Amino acid sequence: MRNIFTVLLISILQASSLGIHAQDKVAKIEFESQTIDYGTIEKGSDGVRVFKFKNTGDAPLIISAVKSTCGCTVPKKPTAPILPGENGEIEVKYDTKRVNPIRKTITVTSNADTPTVALKIKGTVIDSSTAAVIGDKDKSVLEQ
Repeated sequence: MRNIFTVLLISILQASSLGIHAQDKVAKIEFESQTIDYGTIEKGSDGVRVFKFKNTGDAPLIISAVKSTCGCTVPKKPTAPILPGENGEIEVKYDTKRVNPIRKTITVTSNADTPTVALKIKGTVIDSSTAAVIGDKDKSVLEQ
């Protein structure tokens, strides 16, 4: 009976130590910047920008979802896992046919130690063909 108890105890300890070691490896996502500023851009300009990141962890990084707050911003996620030490990109395309300030959030979901990251884009789309002549005082208000 004592041998069975000893064998059972050793088996439990080995199984729990395997679980602990398996959990040591984790993916980590580190962005160069979590905000992209388009600045002031013309209506119809290229609205594509890229968020660059690196997997600084020691397990493959799998990005499961990338969603924006509206249909005017279309993000594109990597399809393959990003191995430890490797770089990746999330492409974001904003519809620059919309003349307005840009204030959008892109939510990235992954298996990283921080599973949800909020990225931001900002800026202003203008239509210079319909813009009225404005004074310096008005211009400073628009640039804010």
